[in-house]
Amino acid sequence: MSDRPLAVITGASGGIGLELARCAAADGFDLVLVSRRREALEAVAGEIQSRYRVSAAVIAEDLGQPGGPARMLAQIERPIEVLVNNAGFGIWESFAESDAEEIDALVALNVAALTTLTRAVLPQMIERRSGGILNVASVAGFMPGPHAAAYYASKNYVLALSEGIAQEVDYLGVTVSALCPGPVATGFQDRSGQGESLVKGPLVMQADEVARTGWKLFRGGRRVIVPGFGNKALTQLPRIAPRGVITRMLARIQDI
Repeated sequence: MSDRPLAVITGASGGIGLELARCAAADGFDLVLVSRRREALEAVAGEIQSRYRVSAAVIAEDLGQPGGPARMLAQIERPIEVLVNNAGFGIWESFAESDAEEIDALVALNVAALTTLTRAVLPQMIERRSGGILNVASVAGFMPGPHAAAYYASKNYVLALSEGIAQEVDYLGVTVSALCPGPVATGFQDRSGQGESLVKGPLVMQADEVARTGWKLFRGGRRVIVPGFGNKALTQLPRIAPRGVITRMLARIQDI
């Protein structure tokens, strides 16, 4: 068995998850890569093993399905040093017009699966006084989001949960962080229905840039990580403008 630490990364077949996997591998972590798409995962694992000379196992699992997180964890026999909860998706449509099953699936993946996995691995990390959990939230987690209400609410939850747990484990040798990117052009937009509407402009960042910033600051113990100056400024809006004003502004921007 390898003596390298193990990082488990969900949503690792592309986008930010793939780039975070590369960051972890470059830091000498063995990997377990999780996604619904086995073929894409195996391609990622092969590239990482060849490039970084670490092991990269794959688990093809839909974490939003009942029992998905438990089935994933049952396949991992080594202690998890780092858990990256990156799997998630969005819905860009008015709440009343959104498909009810899609909303349930979003909550199951973005909220319930992340919570289950975090709760499952955290006690072991506390006992070892070592390790960390990086939860991928969003700048959306700082505000309400008309025409994407369920997605914004899920990221509000991820941010609040991460900050709360981070305080609970302070001084216990465990890091819990929320990575809050702004717009990033990835396959995320294809599933959400967002299209190209919000991935053009000065706030857009590349997935590799977001991942490098997120991984570095997570490893340094930062609790809330917002890559990009423009995105940092955006997260301050709730402090300087009434929530009603922000909500109406976002409603106009996101009415696609």
